[in-house]
Amino acid sequence: MASAAKFQVMTLTDAAAERVKELVDNSDKNAIGLRVGIKKGGCAGMEYTMEMVDAARPGDDAVEDKGAKLFVDPSAVLFLLGTEMDFEVTKFRSGFIFKNPNEVSSCGCGESVSLQAADLNALAR
Repeated sequence: MASAAKFQVMTLTDAAAERVKELVDNSDKNAIGLRVGIKKGGCAGMEYTMEMVDAARPGDDAVEDKGAKLFVDPSAVLFLLGTEMDFEVTKFRSGFIFKNPNEVSSCGCGESVSLQAADLNALAR
C-alpha cells in the first residue's frame, strides 16, 4: 500500500527556489531556510513577512521544494494554503510575488493584501 503524500502548504517556482537558496547561502547567520508568515498592516489589511531562520520553531510547517526550504508560520498556514511563491525581476523592482488563491483583494501599490482562510472542505474534495 502506497503512503499518502503530505499536502504541501506552498510551492515555489524555479525562480523563487533559486532566490531562496541564494539568500540562505549568502546569509550572515547559519540559515537553513526562509520563514514566511503574514501580519496585520498595509492599506489592504495584511502583509506577507519573510525572515531568515537558523532553526524551525514548534508548529512551523516545513516546505521543501526544488531544493529550497521554507518554514510557514503556524498562524499563516490557513491563509497560505495553495499559494505559489515566485521571484520576479523587472526594470524597476525585484522581489517575491505570492500567487495566493485565498487573496480577496490587494492594494494599488501591491504591498498589502486582504486574505481569507482557506476552505478546508473544498480542499478535501
